Formats: sequence, structure tokens, C-alpha cells
Amino acid sequence: MYRPYKEYFYRTNTYSRNDVFLLDMKQGDVNGDGILDKVLLFGNKPEGVSGIFADNITLVIQDGFSNQSTTVNLQNNAGYNARLFLGDFTKDQIPDILVSIDSGGSGGYGIFYIYSSMNNMLREIFDVEKYNQEYKFTVDYQDFYKVRIASPQLNVLFTIDLSNKGPDYLSQYYNENGKLKYPIKGEVLSLSALWPIVKNETGINYDLLAIQRIIGTSNADTLGYVENFLTWNGTQFISTGLFVSILGSKLI
Repeated sequence: MYRPYKEYFYRTNTYSRNDVFLLDMKQGDVNGDGILDKVLLFGNKPEGVSGIFADNITLVIQDGFSNQSTTVNLQNNAGYNARLFLGDFTKDQIPDILVSIDSGGSGGYGIFYIYSSMNNMLREIFDVEKYNQEYKFTVDYQDFYKVRIASPQLNVLFTIDLSNKGPDYLSQYYNENGKLKYPIKGEVLSLSALWPIVKNETGINYDLLAIQRIIGTSNADTLGYVENFLTWNGTQFISTGLFVSILGSKLI
């Protein structure tokens, strides 16, 4: 997955889909030797310099002391607005590397990876695919204008009240007595946002807020969001608070 990287890109006056562009760059002491390192994201832009889509997105870490570089070939490496964030998630006082990429499309999915490079030993500490497999939910419409969001593996249950959705919406699925016309399922989509947060304003390290959208019978029918606070416990990120938030409605 990781290999030395000694190639440098160049641009010409004409562009092809094989041209490599610098998408983002940050500086920070990511290996803990007291010297600033460079962290870079490269990618191909099929539409040229003005394009916002990139594929073959690659993470490169350049050691500030030796000037040697390591490249990481991301498993999911295509999308929009590829960006970097450096912050200490593992509470070792050394910045970790968060890579974020927007997938595009109506689903609003995100691609996220976090790496630790302490002592130049690169390891992946967050993988969006593993997260999506771990945090799965069922969404079932219930009688009397309720929706049940549940995860047996996490031993958690949430209920959303649909009664403020209005008669046009409710009449599609409910009889006049509040009973469902037929079984209806929604969905909790894959991770759409992963935000570094500081819970303690005097702290110097970060936790994570992970967001998944809850939909009804169509992608346009947003019922709410699953919000998951993640904290590093020494070996992995664990959930320290799992919530469902709903969209507000007008008082009248």
C-alpha cells in the first residue's frame, strides 16, 4: 500500500487526463521529530486545471529531515474537492492526517481516511468502508406516523415522529386511522461528513463527528441525520455518543 515516491509532476500548455496536479498541501510535524513535514495530495484532472473532479488521488508524505517521501495509494481515489486536515486524533501530541473527498452525486457520500505517521511508521487508523460496515441501521415506518431507526449490533433504537409532515405526505403511506397501508422501509445512507471537533476548548487534540443521512422512500426525502461522536481509545475510534437529529418545522 505504501511505497517510496520520488516523482514530481509538471504541467504543459495542453492537458490530458494523465496530467498530475497538486490538489492540496499542508505542513506539520507528522512523524514527531520536531521538523515540519509536507503532506500533499496529487491527482489526475480529466478536465484540466479548471476541473473540480480528480481521479487517481494519491497521498504523499515528505519527511522534512531526510526529504524522503512515501506515497499512499487510496482505495477509493476519485471524487471532488479532495482536501487535507492535520490534527492530533490519537492524543500523542503528533498531528495525524485526515484525507477527505466528496463523491458527488445525489447521495452526498464522502470518502475519508486518517493516517498516523508517528516515527515514520505509517498506519491507517480510519477507513470509511470499515466505518460504513460497522455502523449499519434499519429504517422502518410504524403505525401512527412513526419511523423506527434501529441497530441490533449497536443495541440502539431511535424513533422519529412524522406527524408534522402534512397530509399530502402522510396519505401516501397511512390510512385515515393512522395505520400503515403496507410495510415501508427507509435507509441510513453511508457516511457523508466527518468533521474534526474539539470537545474541550483547552484541549489540543481532536475527536470526530460522523454524519449519516436518514432517508424515507426516496433520496429526496430526508428524515434526519445520525450523528456519531468518535474518540480514540488508544487502539481505535469508539463511539462516545450516538444521536439522531431531525429537521425543524414551522410553528404554524
